[in-house]
Amino acid sequence: MNEISKKDRMKIPRQPMPEQDKLERRTNFSEVNLGFTEELAKMEALRCLQCPKPICIEGCPVEVKISEFIKLVSEGDFLGAAQKIKEDNLLPAICGRVCPQEEQCEVKCVVGKKGEPVAIGRLERFVADFEREHTELRLPELKPKTGKRVAIVGSGPAGLSCAGDLIQMGHEVTVFEALHELGGVLIYGIPEFRLPKEIVKAEINSLRALGVEFVTNAVIGFTDTVDELLANDYDAVFIAVGAGLPYFLNIEGENLNGVYSSNEFLTRVNLMKAYRFPEFDTPVFNCKDKNVAVFGGGNTAMDAVRTSKRLGAKNAYIIYRRSDVEMPARKEEIHHAKEEGIEFILLANPKRFIGDENGWLKGVELVRMELGEPDASGRRKPIPIEGSEYILDIDMAVIAIGNGSNPIIQNTTPDLQFNKWGNISVNEETMETSKKGVFAGGDIVTGGATVILAMGAGRKAAKAINEYLSRS
Repeated sequence: MNEISKKDRMKIPRQPMPEQDKLERRTNFSEVNLGFTEELAKMEALRCLQCPKPICIEGCPVEVKISEFIKLVSEGDFLGAAQKIKEDNLLPAICGRVCPQEEQCEVKCVVGKKGEPVAIGRLERFVADFEREHTELRLPELKPKTGKRVAIVGSGPAGLSCAGDLIQMGHEVTVFEALHELGGVLIYGIPEFRLPKEIVKAEINSLRALGVEFVTNAVIGFTDTVDELLANDYDAVFIAVGAGLPYFLNIEGENLNGVYSSNEFLTRVNLMKAYRFPEFDTPVFNCKDKNVAVFGGGNTAMDAVRTSKRLGAKNAYIIYRRSDVEMPARKEEIHHAKEEGIEFILLANPKRFIGDENGWLKGVELVRMELGEPDASGRRKPIPIEGSEYILDIDMAVIAIGNGSNPIIQNTTPDLQFNKWGNISVNEETMETSKKGVFAGGDIVTGGATVILAMGAGRKAAKAINEYLSRS
């Protein structure tokens, strides 16, 4: 079946992703996308033209050998495909679920020039899941021990990616995590229905099996400073703490009961299992039969509003000041949200929150917007329409308009240079900071970005750290 012409390959349609029924899934936290069957995976893999110079790799921040692993899938060698991916990416089950392939590798796919691109991300997910379900963990070969020790601050995608590369290079690696669970944004920020926690734990366990040491409840800057890590026999430090400080709207009434940041709301639900209160101790606002509004248009906003629907919200709104054309969330997430009954209120911006005599949120005043000329982001600037204000009754609000950098490391590492946004300044080629032996990558450098871009930064830093350690 593999010996088919390029012309015939182009005729194969993109295979649909099996998923939960839209009415059923909005009542549970089980995964929405169910994954390819073996037959669907092989058929989708046959769509790949096996280009002599696969430019899809240019769109992958960790440079997975895409055409090679897809060829193995088409031949039914799923375990071989998994090993091929893991030459460059030790977290394929995560990336296959949450990375925006449509903006990265798939947008480069030649097949997509005349039709839909090959579903690279879905194939990556299939391969990773197949390996996990059908065989014991197979570990890559490690280089001889160098005697060098590296401290990694943060167990999100940048930190995990860096740890995986450094441990294979022969260095001792310790990952410090501020929370009681490992995974960073993967575990506290992304809901179970998009990324099951067991998937994250399995990927982390593979790093633990390689020899990576993990230390939880360690807030670097408080429990130890960066200087203390360097003084305590660590030869290098990689800072990958993400961007976990929420932005707010700074409008009247934002301190009312019932107003959350997306960080707090999603952390309570995802990490602390608030959706199973009182079985688990941490409560969250009772959304059942209530009106919930989420402000923002990115993936985090979609995660929050779809979570509120699963918690029983009668009406769940996305309120976004631009149109859906400018909305930065993945198209798949927007599509799933609409299927699940989320109402989109576009070209509207909040002016103030309204509370009752007991300090509980009861409504929000919105003003209608129109789009003007593009601003610095390249998107058309939203402009308020005078006299268009109106009140929307809501019981709960979630602010999901982005995050900044937590100032703890900045305040405790005076010789580390930061930019005006509070992000660490680095050499973009080596991820080196202004402080000798200290490297940084991920959202603490770029601001909020994607999982795979953070992983790419982690891999780039690992290479530079290895070169630095070989000289020291």
